[in-house]
Amino acid sequence: MATKKLEQPLSRDEVRTCIRDAKLRATPGRIATYQALAQAASPLTHGEVVARLASFGFDRATVYRNLIDLTDAGLAARSDLGDHVWRFELNDLDDPPGGHAHFVCVDCGGVSCLPGVRVSITAAPGMPRAVSSKQVAVQLKGRCDSCS
Repeated sequence: MATKKLEQPLSRDEVRTCIRDAKLRATPGRIATYQALAQAASPLTHGEVVARLASFGFDRATVYRNLIDLTDAGLAARSDLGDHVWRFELNDLDDPPGGHAHFVCVDCGGVSCLPGVRVSITAAPGMPRAVSSKQVAVQLKGRCDSCS
């Protein structure tokens, strides 16, 4: 179950419905975690989500379990962009698997989504099965505007 990223944030009731539609219980922690991801402009690390939810009293383990639950249910995606740190973001119906690219700054390590950038992957003989099944992540590296 994927969601469509919207300009307007979803209400708490809409988030609850989305989580329940994915066959998960809509606990306060899951709702808060979903909303933290929905409000983010770029993928968040576990630590960044913990920091955003600190005022609500959720501990690190609960936030991590909620991130994994949302990912396993297909509501969120996690990716390692080469630094061995998982980053989480909501799935978007407009982004087919393998078509959502990220930009990683080689100086500051900042990560941002590349809106409007679409990547088409075509398998060729001898390529790994992950490429043909489009289970790959696309990333561009360089210097961000702040670092260049």
